[in-house]
Amino acid sequence: MINEIAQEFTDFLNEWHSYPEPYDDKLDAWLYGEYAKAKAKRNFIDWKSVYFSPSSANKDDRELYVKALKMPKDTDEVKPWQRRWTAQGTAVGDWLQREILLAEKHFERYTLEKPPFVMARTDDGQPFFEDFVHGQFKFEHNGEKFSLIGTCDGVLIHRPTGKRIGLEIKSKQTSYSETSESRMKAPKDDHIAQVTCYSLMYDLDAYLIVYVNTSKKAWFMTDDEFAKSPDFRVFGVDVTDDMKRQVLDKFAGVARAVREQTPPKLNLDKFRFNNFKRSCALSLTDDEFNEIKDEVKRVMRSGLPNWKKEAYYEAFEFIRDVREQEAS
Repeated sequence: MINEIAQEFTDFLNEWHSYPEPYDDKLDAWLYGEYAKAKAKRNFIDWKSVYFSPSSANKDDRELYVKALKMPKDTDEVKPWQRRWTAQGTAVGDWLQREILLAEKHFERYTLEKPPFVMARTDDGQPFFEDFVHGQFKFEHNGEKFSLIGTCDGVLIHRPTGKRIGLEIKSKQTSYSETSESRMKAPKDDHIAQVTCYSLMYDLDAYLIVYVNTSKKAWFMTDDEFAKSPDFRVFGVDVTDDMKRQVLDKFAGVARAVREQTPPKLNLDKFRFNNFKRSCALSLTDDEFNEIKDEVKRVMRSGLPNWKKEAYYEAFEFIRDVREQEAS
């Protein structure tokens, strides 16, 4: 069912974007006005409690552990292209949210049919996304208490069925081939874990993950070329109770580790995108560091690809250097 809905959303966007963009100052004035109200109103967040963000659902448990202990986050230098990259990714999400709101008002004028998807609304009539639904959602699981803090890219109403479906928007910016049929077969595990968290927060059981590629093959393309290298892809995810339980199990395990002060093992597979590398390195006991050293030795002797061996060794070098600098 969700795969058919994902295809329907793909067809809906392609049809909607086959017409000129309508200008709608009233929509923009209303949307910006609602944002101003939301920005001016502060939600109470208990930052002292154990909390997690949905985007961290597939992170290393040790990273989540040191973060929960309020240990310092890394302060890596931000490169100018990285700053632009992340900002443009945010803008892509804002753009697609507005496009859905535009389609609600103007799709029927172009097509003589009502749009199959509309954005859900809050009790106050605001779009169900971003600052309008940001908050702290508390959970108790396996005897542990913790919360999820964040907001979603949207919740859609599939009008033919009336079903509420989550919307997650991701950007691709390196190459037009990133969203090709041959290269992109499924959504990333990180993103599936993330939307599972949103499903818990907003009581959903189905999600659409939309990958929008800002790198295009060409201005002029044949239909065959566009079919092979589309500039966006949509994947449907059925969020099962078992998926939700696995996410809750993970967070509850970290919450228990924090309460009992029993740090989880550091996962070197996820070290490159660990945002608390230094804190993780300094939190290791001498025995844990020696275990990591032995693990890296085994990896270097294994038949794993060279890129993976290099990643392990780079992680080890970083950890060793940080610990030596701290000791000196």
